[in-house]
Amino acid sequence: MRYLKKEAPLSQAEPTRYHRVNHDSAGIEALFVDLFLDAHRRAPEQIILDLDATDDPLHGHQEGRFFHGYYDCFCYLPLYVFCGRHLLAAKLRRSNIDACAGAVEEIARIVAHIRKRWPRVRILLRADSGFAREALMAWCEANRVDYLFGLARNERLEEAIKAELLMAAVESVRTGKSARCFRDFMWSTLDSWSRNRRVIGKAEVTGGEANPRFVVTSLKPAEVGGQYLYERIYCARGEMENRIKECQLDLFADRTSTATMRANQLRLWFASMAYVLLCALRRIGLAHTQFAQATCGTIRLKLLKLGALVRISVRRIKVAMASACPFQHEFSLAHARLRNTAA
Repeated sequence: MRYLKKEAPLSQAEPTRYHRVNHDSAGIEALFVDLFLDAHRRAPEQIILDLDATDDPLHGHQEGRFFHGYYDCFCYLPLYVFCGRHLLAAKLRRSNIDACAGAVEEIARIVAHIRKRWPRVRILLRADSGFAREALMAWCEANRVDYLFGLARNERLEEAIKAELLMAAVESVRTGKSARCFRDFMWSTLDSWSRNRRVIGKAEVTGGEANPRFVVTSLKPAEVGGQYLYERIYCARGEMENRIKECQLDLFADRTSTATMRANQLRLWFASMAYVLLCALRRIGLAHTQFAQATCGTIRLKLLKLGALVRISVRRIKVAMASACPFQHEFSLAHARLRNTAA
């Protein structure tokens, strides 16, 4: 890869098995967005960018190691940006920060890159309540980017949907099932927001207990209703968490055990690139097969972790698989499709 270069040890006194890997950080970050753009034949009318922060537990004394009270461990707090299954960014961060720290800069970089290729695409930013911050919402409003964020509940918000909660409680008692009502209203914090913004409140009663939830958005009521916005658009954000699990559990993105944050960031990018490659394999080589929607872990286990005889000659490499391999058809089909794409 043109963004990576292995360098010799700094001096003969250093152990010969250690090497520095010099890399172009900006080039690697841009590559993830370029690969996302190249995966589309034409510009879509709208894309949804999902943001989320997650814990990366640490078991040593790495640089940037801090205890996080919510996750109850020493960890990093990487920031991920996805568009559907496509990974656009994986930024390693210390955990003694707000979940939204650095999100404005990361989104500004990604949006600018996307709009160079797709100047007319409409972009919706979606995230949980950890990203409902004035700086990020104000940036979106100033840069033609829509947003839909969860909003942490408080007494003022719950008071605003008190009538809807009562209606949901009556309906739940009448039917013996969970019930929910929605209210669409303009709202602002006492001092942290610069303006009133559209908030949708979900007044839900489940098992006799109130379960209110809220989202804040720049989308107009005439464009999309509050219930549809919450149930069909916002709740779909949970799919991103499955993508993060694929990165961490299937591709070992949490193996950040080296001493420095710079080296651990590179490790995170290695795992992220493995995810991007497997997504490309799934999209190009495994379309319309039983693995078309498979997770990275399933693809690794059933297609890549196979016993085979490898013969290397001057001109070619031959891979001889067992005739009893249950997925040889999918393997050969993916190989043929990838060759055609490369040609």
